[in-house]
Amino acid sequence: MKARFRLKLFVTMITFALIISFSIAIIDYIKLKGEAITNNQVQIQQTEDIVMDSLSNLDKAYSIFDEDTTEEMKERTKELVERYQSNPSFKNWDFAAIKEEIGMDLYIINDQNVIIHTSFPEDQGLDFSACCSEFSSLLDERRQAGEFAVDELDVQQKTGDLKKFSYMPTPDEKYIIELGYSLADKRIFNEFNFLEVIQDLENQYEAINEINVLNIDGYKLGAPTDENLLNGDRQEAFNQAIRSESTTEVEGEWGGNPALYRFNYYSADNTQGISTNRVVEISYNHDGLGSILERNRTIFIWQLAIVFVVTIILALLISKWVARPMYMAFHDQLTGLKNRTAFEEILEKRIKDRQETAILMIDLDHFKNVNDILGHDKGDELLIKLASCIRNNCRQDDTAIRMGGDEFIIVLPNTNGEDVSNVAERLLQSVSNLFQSVTEESGISLTASIGISVTPQDGIDIETLYKKADIALYASKEKGKNQYCVYDATKSYAKNM
Repeated sequence: MKARFRLKLFVTMITFALIISFSIAIIDYIKLKGEAITNNQVQIQQTEDIVMDSLSNLDKAYSIFDEDTTEEMKERTKELVERYQSNPSFKNWDFAAIKEEIGMDLYIINDQNVIIHTSFPEDQGLDFSACCSEFSSLLDERRQAGEFAVDELDVQQKTGDLKKFSYMPTPDEKYIIELGYSLADKRIFNEFNFLEVIQDLENQYEAINEINVLNIDGYKLGAPTDENLLNGDRQEAFNQAIRSESTTEVEGEWGGNPALYRFNYYSADNTQGISTNRVVEISYNHDGLGSILERNRTIFIWQLAIVFVVTIILALLISKWVARPMYMAFHDQLTGLKNRTAFEEILEKRIKDRQETAILMIDLDHFKNVNDILGHDKGDELLIKLASCIRNNCRQDDTAIRMGGDEFIIVLPNTNGEDVSNVAERLLQSVSNLFQSVTEESGISLTASIGISVTPQDGIDIETLYKKADIALYASKEKGKNQYCVYDATKSYAKNM
């Protein structure tokens, strides 16, 4: 068994080490392999994942930790709706004073989706139907829905500032009252600042020219509108990413050099219509790809050869050094069964997996007489035979354990009362047959008593289950030995199955 364990350890280590090592080597090779349109496929995927995760974390942070701001915007909007109902002429409103009072910018959008009044002069007269068709359609939907809605993160059209916007139509559906709450200097944005993540990626990877996060109308978050209009093939690739909700790419130029543009569709988990959908545009260059690929090919071949040789040598050495200590850490030296340490680990896993699991605690009756009369060597011999008997009576997924002395345990996962009863009865009969000759020769009656506890009804921790199985075991002995009992909580001891 020890030799089999060592072989299994060696094969496992070889397999694991080769998989890990070869995977690393192959990934390193793939990083520089590709066509003329990509410098490093792994860098591309990693970059996209990091940016997507950064956006997702920011959206989730606002959704979870910024509920107070959302509630305040909702309450302020309701107050403004009430003000409109009592004073529907916006010309009489002091928008600067309202901004000072509520700490947010205020926008009034008419039924043509034009901002006709605002505390933010730069957006006065902004026509969403002309600049932002997708968003304009969303405003129409929100006007008809008649409910409060909030966008956790969007761009201020003229300045590129990042803000949280809320929208609510007036009861007559003539206008939408929009509030804008600046995010750039707030704690949540600073903690999850995707703009800093983007800057770090651009500085870290030479293959990356530029990263842009675009809203549904193609405007870059964090920069003024007039600096971010797409055109030509990039505009078409962007539109396709929006329509298909997938990744698209197109060849183009950046700084006069060939470049690849990839458009990755992003949708927040907590969406408010299409306003929370975005596209991550990443521009990659092809500089130095040919020479890097050739050099990487040579390195890759040498890596595989070295990894293969070193892995085999290390696996041989480590398996030789650690096989026995590892085996003995979880196995009983005399019988080869699992030991107490393994028992605790196995049972704890079964409890965590919420499996209905029984433990059979087995104790030899009159075993002390064997050691006293026949000697400890004979006692050890009988224990080895008993261990083999217990193992043979286990089901495929059961685990036989020697706790110490003449105390053994079987852990039965995914079990029921009938299975437990069958195993216990079969084991009692096998033990009786095993020691019949010993009883006849020495006059020492060797039988087994069994106590049983089951999780979860008898407990959900190791100590409790062990204690109740022990109580059931001693109930078996008190009732005459050579039988099994199951712990009975109603009687605080045990009952026969």
